[in-house]
Amino acid sequence: MRAKGICLALDIEPSPKHIEATRAKLKRMVNHHVLAEDEPGVFTLTPKRT
Repeated sequence: MRAKGICLALDIEPSPKHIEATRAKLKRMVNHHVLAEDEPGVFTLTPKRT
């Protein structure tokens, strides 16, 4: 899902300021291995490791 779609799903105004802030948070979650960025700008949940 893209940052704009996540803003819309969370009922956050999809202005450029909010989209960029959401994208920065998503990038941090990628660094913590909570999310994966399969393509630039497309974020998905990482599969659970066992």
